[in-house]
Order: sequence, then structure tokens, then C-alpha cells
Amino acid sequence: MNDIAKPTIDKRNRLSVIWIIPLVSFALGLWMIVEKKMSEGPLVHVSFETAEGIVAAKTKIKYLNVEVGQVEAISLNDSMDGVLASVRIDHDAKHLLFKDTQFWVVRARVGAGSVTGLGTLLGGAYLELSPGQEKAMNFEYVGLETPPLTPAGAAGIKLNLYSEQAASVSTGDVVLYNGYKVGRVEGMGFDEAQRLVRYDLFIDAPFDQLVNGAVRFWNVSGISVNASLGGVDIKAGSLDTILLGGVAFCLPDGVQAGAPVTDGADFKLYDNYGALQEQPYEYSLEYVVQFRQSLRGLLPGAPVEYRGIPIGSVRRIMTTELLADPEGQRAAAIPVLIKIEPGRLGLADTQESVDLIKHSLTESVAQGLRASLETGSIITGSLFINIDYYYDVSSAELGEFDQYSLIPSVETGFARIEQQLSDFLTKVNALPIEPTIQHFDSMITSMVQLMESVDELLNDRDTQKLSAEMTATLKDVREILGGLSPDGQIFQSIEGSVSKINQTLYNLDELTRTLSDKPNALILPTNYPSDPLPGANH
Repeated sequence: MNDIAKPTIDKRNRLSVIWIIPLVSFALGLWMIVEKKMSEGPLVHVSFETAEGIVAAKTKIKYLNVEVGQVEAISLNDSMDGVLASVRIDHDAKHLLFKDTQFWVVRARVGAGSVTGLGTLLGGAYLELSPGQEKAMNFEYVGLETPPLTPAGAAGIKLNLYSEQAASVSTGDVVLYNGYKVGRVEGMGFDEAQRLVRYDLFIDAPFDQLVNGAVRFWNVSGISVNASLGGVDIKAGSLDTILLGGVAFCLPDGVQAGAPVTDGADFKLYDNYGALQEQPYEYSLEYVVQFRQSLRGLLPGAPVEYRGIPIGSVRRIMTTELLADPEGQRAAAIPVLIKIEPGRLGLADTQESVDLIKHSLTESVAQGLRASLETGSIITGSLFINIDYYYDVSSAELGEFDQYSLIPSVETGFARIEQQLSDFLTKVNALPIEPTIQHFDSMITSMVQLMESVDELLNDRDTQKLSAEMTATLKDVREILGGLSPDGQIFQSIEGSVSKINQTLYNLDELTRTLSDKPNALILPTNYPSDPLPGANH
């Protein structure tokens, strides 16, 4: 019995087979969690002003009408003035998230120019995603309340328009070039700092190449009617702009193309095409010209010309500056503010051309360049300012008047004739006419006395004994002296000539005064007021 083998007892701990099932389940669950986390897309937060149309765990995220995510939760933001949507983006769509990615709610919208989102009436609203371009992921976004008119990253150029008052232009209106749609108005707002209405424009590529620093924009909303002596001129855009509004741009006639512009360039929005033609240039210079003659007929907007070429216009007559002069030192001449536009001289409408004109005028004034007041029409009496070279003037330089440069002026035309006649009359009045007449009277008196002496001599008996020739000579002398007497023909002829000279000088003085006040008096009749009739008591 001693040979019977004893059982061997293994005292090592062995894992029970029953534990294999829980371990496999745990590993499988862990793998599923890791797989879900690895396949799950990022969670981003999008803020909106309201949660209208957004439902948690139901509202989808779409891009090009393909589902790329879903709204997981909706909550109020910390300031309680908006909502925050937690949006889960699919893993295979996370590459659509950039720093400038845009989100907005797509719902049924009825606008002035279109009707969109009708499909949401049955399927419900959803969030549209528009990827951006900036290569940087972001987890906080601000949702758009209205769909963007231009997709993010679209090729083109963004511009800013400004106007002093709101025009009939609104968001969504078209931008035209030669009647063809090349862009759109993306938004509008009011700049409180500068008190201007601003519009955001986007010009699609390749039409953005048409925009340069010299183009001008104007409002083409509705129909523009301009009636003049030449007839009725009617201008209108497309049917959309007539009904809804729009903006057009072009290069004004006679203006050279400017330099290319970049995103965010500012342009002025003109009220209509007529206003654009009146002010086709953006860059200009302002100068002051002083005149010592009457400015009747010179109105704001009157042309400023250089040898018949329009180079600018009259801004205003600076009467306010005269009234603000307490000592009356400026009252001798009336200042006129003028505007000179380099673009009218064939130069580019740029600041460089302005600097060139400044330098050129400074040198030209020293060489005899002067401004003068000329008659534009004898019939209407309108005046304009002419700038030209005068080689018979004294040397001068650009002066100063307040903050403006002062161009020297000369008098021409009727003003110069009036000045010359005035100088002539002054010289005539300075002649010693009265002493001359008194001396002539005394001479006549002496001649009368001499004639009486001759008569006495002729009646003298001794004289009668002289020869017949001497007697005839004395008689001739008497006849000559008799003609010089106050009753004689020669004296009366001289007196009449002096009276005619005085009357002629008086008429010349009246003529110069009339032409100064009314230059068209040579053609049109002058209407004098009727004499007042004395009243009668009844």
C-alpha cells in the first residue's frame, strides 16, 4: 500500500474560463468607444440672435444639400441676449471648418427680387454651411441672420460706396456695367462718425478688372428724365433696376483709366448719371481770385477756362469772408473761390496730378499767368473766369487768402474799357479849362478894345490921308477882330465845339456805367420804369 501514488496538488492560481466573456465584452466596448471617438467629428458652437427653426437632435447641417452634421443642443448664451447652438460635424466633413466658415438658417424667405427656401416648408429648416479659406480651425462661430449673397472665397473684389443721403438702393440689388450684371449690393449701413450712408458691393471675377481708381458709381433705380432745350433725355437701367433698384459704374467720358484698386476701396455714389457728368472728377484744387469790378452775372458753377478749355468751375463768391472782416481791409476786392480739376487737362485723376498742377501754377504766375473776368454771353449777361498769360503785367506771385492760395487777376473787356475811359475823363477834368476860357475872354476884350482903337484910327483925319492900301489893311484887321467878338461866327463855333465835347464825354460816362451793370444792353433794349402817377383824392 506504500507503493500507491499520492495525488499532486498544484497550488498556483488559475484564471477561470468564466472570466473570458466579461473581459472580451470590456475590450469590445472599449474598442467601440475609442472607435466612436475617433470617427466622431468636432463639436462647434454657433451663436444666433434667435433659435427660430432650430431643434436640438433634429436640425441637420447641410453643405450643397448633403448632410454633414446635426444640432445636438440649444441653450441661451451667457448674456441672455441670444442662443448658442452646439453643432456636431461629421468626421469626414471636418475639413470644411475654417476660421471664416459661415453658418446660417435656411428657411422660406420672400424678398423683393426672389423667393427662396420653399423646400423647408415640408422638411423643416436646416443650417447651411459655407466653408471658408483661412487654414485655421475654429470652434466658435457667429451665425448669419440672412444668407450671404456671395459665397465665402468667391473670386472678385469687395468695394465700399458712400453717399450723403440714403438712395433707393438696398441689399441684394444688382451692380451693372454697360447694362450687364457684374455684381451685387451685399449690405448697407450708416456711419455715425462721418454721417454717411455706406453700401458694401461685390464685383465678380473677371469683371473686377473693369474697376479702377477713375470709375464712378451712380444710382440707376427707376427712370431718369431730363428735359432741356435740346429735347427730353430719358435714361433707365434694366427692368430689375427700374422695379427694384441697382447701381451702375463706368469710366466717364474723357477720363483716363486709373490705377487698379484693392479690396475695401471707397467710391462715392452719385444720385444719377447727370450728377456724375457734372462732377466727373474726384481730385481737384481750390484757389481764390479777387476782382475789383461788378460780379453781376457770375454764379456758382460758372466755368473756369484756360484759353477756351474748361479746367474747373466757380465754387462760390466768398461774401461771408468779407462780412467777417471787421476792419474792412478786404472790401476793395471781392474774393471768388474756384475749383481746378487736373483731369480736364488730360491728366490722370489722381493726387499726383494735383501736386503737379500746384507746382505748375506756382511757376506760371511768376511768368505772367493771371485770372480775368470775361463775358460768356452778351444776351444773358453771364460771366466766367478765364486764366491766361499776360505779358504786359507787373511781376507777381501766388498770394494767400485765409487757407487758400490767391491767383492774381487783371481787368479785361468792358471793365478795362471803363477804366481807360475813367482815366481819360479824369485827365480831361484835370485840364485847366476854366482859366483858359477866362484868358480867352480877356483876350477877346483886349481885341475889342483894339478894334475900337482901330476905328478911332480910321476916323482920324490924319489916318484918312494915308494911302488906300493902308486903309484896306486896317479894314481887314477890323473884320478879323469882329469875327472873334462874342457875337462873331468864330467865337460861336468854338463855344459850340466845347459844348459838344462836354456832351460826348458825358455820354461815354453813361455808356460805360450801363455796360458795367448790364453787358447785354447793346443787343437787348433797356426797360426803364414808368414814371409814377400822382394820386388823386376822391
